[in-house]
Amino acid sequence: MLPAYTPNANGGAIGQAQAQAPAAAPNAPAGSPGGRPAVPVVTGKASRGSMPLVINSLGTAQPMATVALKTRVDAQVDKIGVAEGSLVQAGTVIAQLDSRQVEAQIKQAEATLARDVAALEQANRDVARYAELLSKNAGTKINLDNARTAAATATANIAGDKAQIENLKVQLGWYTIAAPITGRVGMISAKAGNIVRSGDNTATGTLATIVQTAPIYVAFSLAQYLLPDLRDSIGAPGAEVQATPQGSQRTIKGKIAFVDNMIDPATGTVSVRAVFDNADEGLWPGQLCNLRIVLRIEQDVVSIPREATQSGQEGNFVYVVENGVARLRTVKVARTQDGRDIISEGLKGDETVVVEGALALANGARVVIRNDTGKTDS
Repeated sequence: MLPAYTPNANGGAIGQAQAQAPAAAPNAPAGSPGGRPAVPVVTGKASRGSMPLVINSLGTAQPMATVALKTRVDAQVDKIGVAEGSLVQAGTVIAQLDSRQVEAQIKQAEATLARDVAALEQANRDVARYAELLSKNAGTKINLDNARTAAATATANIAGDKAQIENLKVQLGWYTIAAPITGRVGMISAKAGNIVRSGDNTATGTLATIVQTAPIYVAFSLAQYLLPDLRDSIGAPGAEVQATPQGSQRTIKGKIAFVDNMIDPATGTVSVRAVFDNADEGLWPGQLCNLRIVLRIEQDVVSIPREATQSGQEGNFVYVVENGVARLRTVKVARTQDGRDIISEGLKGDETVVVEGALALANGARVVIRNDTGKTDS
């Protein structure tokens, strides 16, 4: 993984095929020695303007959430509610299991509750009756105590019945397996009529997997020396991440969402995630992407075509064409990006520079410009 620019300790651009200048000294007198004819060259323009500071990397699309659907009960599958590979909303029923047994248990518990409610009503009537008789010295205290005990027992039974019903209703919910997130369903391992079992840790124990595809992450790593620029870029104007899925010409824009809290000492890199809306699913989980990370937009930058920069023993230089004569100009290259060298010293930004034919030039040589037009311009 290489950044879009590679600074050189001497100010030159690394990795650029650069020609050695002819043996002419930089301060050789102007003119064309020995009456040499003008050298045909192709030229380009130095320009001054805004230029993005860019890092290139390779990343992998990752879902923001992945859920493996498993059953919590042993049951037969009654129905599969969705097709494999379909996009589902949170709450969509993926599978319905045979729940008749637990439904019957709920009815049984409800009947027990009704019986205990009736017993409580009877016990309350007994309490009232025995209390009245005792007040008239026509009854015994033991009968009243027994009635109160029966009422308290019925009250406790009712609480237990309600708890049992609530528990069974929770279990009934386990028989409906629904999507907890919005996402895309993968392969479904069970079909209607199959038996699924809880605690099955094999591949078939997962009924289906749902991945969230919108929004989506793209994970990548960057060299640690780029971390300060990356952190400064978060929230900066013009900063963005552009992802191009491999095999596609489409560029999708996102932003930095996460920078890991530690640099990996083994690799000297830091893990980063960019987030993309991905509403149309242009990025697919697991897909490799070419990334262009725009850290910031630099203003008032001078740049020239990369082919214009030449290397000599004393550093980098270019040939500037002035009135049909090539003048050698020493320059410092800050970085190379998008086919252009960013010049930190040596040019103003309005010069005409030689991009082809520099090998045949010396300082002060006459030139004729041939810019693929079939015409010459001295």
